[in-house]
Amino acid sequence: MASVRYVAIGDSFTEGVGDELPDGHVRGWADLVARGWADASGEPIEYANLAIRGKLVWPIVDEQLEPALALKPTHLSFNGGGNDMLRPRTSVAHVVAAFERVLRRCDEEGVRLIVLSGANPTAQLPLRRVIQRRGDLLSHAVERRLASRADVVQAYNWFDAELATPPFWSEDRLHMNARGHHRVAARVLSALGLEPPAEWWSLPPMPAAGTRGAAYYREHVGPWVRRRLTGTSSGDGREPKFGQWTRFEPGSR
Repeated sequence: MASVRYVAIGDSFTEGVGDELPDGHVRGWADLVARGWADASGEPIEYANLAIRGKLVWPIVDEQLEPALALKPTHLSFNGGGNDMLRPRTSVAHVVAAFERVLRRCDEEGVRLIVLSGANPTAQLPLRRVIQRRGDLLSHAVERRLASRADVVQAYNWFDAELATPPFWSEDRLHMNARGHHRVAARVLSALGLEPPAEWWSLPPMPAAGTRGAAYYREHVGPWVRRRLTGTSSGDGREPKFGQWTRFEPGSR
């Protein structure tokens, strides 16, 4: 058995939405971390990813945390709250309490926790000032809570000014593209004390993509609003992409 067993939980950020492969599957930063971890360490990595797009922070914790811990991982990564920040009556304390639960359970199970803050999409979003303020508050609150926990791997992306610029984002402006996911993966590997491929920090710019004006609202904002009105989620009916251990060998692609 591989000495590192890494499981990821979260929402679309961790599932990898925005980093779509030619076959239609999503990859994302967590998959890249598993691959980069194996390459940098020269040892195979067991990897699972239970993240489901569209999840609010407490459903992530309630539905994914215990199944993830039941896999007996050595490391667990957690991010959540991005979807909560888009809701009008979000409590930052409510979101931080979810991080507290994950931290407590990882401590109890002897699992090393990897905490991420999401990247900041607000420069190109409607209601940018409201979302920016909530994201700032949440990120600062999580960082303060973990400031004394050197044993927790901390990879914060919200205040990365370069990552917040349009070349790192997909057509919907809410999810990072492959370039963004590689930069986040580089930050996580660095936080783990590993050397990521240097180019992951800033891959060559991707071809400009994205609808503008009314077309953007019709294709991306409209469906989001309809889901809010109907109480549905983009993740309804979806299963985790790696619900059990998948082995990443050094040099595998």
